[in-house]
Amino acid sequence: MTKRDLVVKIARETGFIQNDVAEVVQKTLDYIAEDLIAGNTIELRNFGVFEIKVRKSRKGRNPNQPKNEVVIPERAVVKFRAGKELKEAVEQLDPKQFK
Repeated sequence: MTKRDLVVKIARETGFIQNDVAEVVQKTLDYIAEDLIAGNTIELRNFGVFEIKVRKSRKGRNPNQPKNEVVIPERAVVKFRAGKELKEAVEQLDPKQFK
């Protein structure tokens, strides 16, 4: 699903104009991104938690030249942990349908 698909679906269900829905969806995503960049954790009940984690620096190898080690520097990444209800719903799915 794309952001556009989400906007169309919400507009159909609510009867709101797609432009208004698109603006609200974009503002929501902008505020989530702003807070993450500021170092805050975003908790959306029954959905999940977005947070910034720091990946430690580590050694990596080029598969084409395995003898050459490369130092991969530490960096900040966004992590998502599914909420309880989402996690339980996903656990009920048949893994074969996603192959």
